[in-house]
Amino acid sequence: QLQLVESGGGLVQPGGSLRLSCAASGSFLYYYAIGWFRQAPGKEREGVSCISSSTGGSTNYADSVKGRLTISRDNAKNTMYLQMNSLKPEDTAVYFCAADLWSSCDRWYDRDEYDYWGQGTQVTVSS
Repeated sequence: QLQLVESGGGLVQPGGSLRLSCAASGSFLYYYAIGWFRQAPGKEREGVSCISSSTGGSTNYADSVKGRLTISRDNAKNTMYLQMNSLKPEDTAVYFCAADLWSSCDRWYDRDEYDYWGQGTQVTVSS
């Protein structure tokens, strides 16, 4: 069974950067597309980004983060990443990674598409 653990969250000032990591165990990340979701207080969990399985040839981003966030994967390390630049207070949320077996991220925005979820890591953007 696949397990996912997020890390790298924390407190950052507006305009700053963070890199979130999602480490996989129990299976190989190669087999899975990985989506990033976030949930702000009082709001629904929303899709942020997705990278397709195997070589990660396809990526998807929410309009609100395009140009600021970059998703990538390192199959050798069994880890995927979300590089976040030019952060805004609106980016404050708990960020989750999730796995979708043999996916091209065609439904990357759909929470029900994913079978495995991490526990989340808090990102706070504030002065």
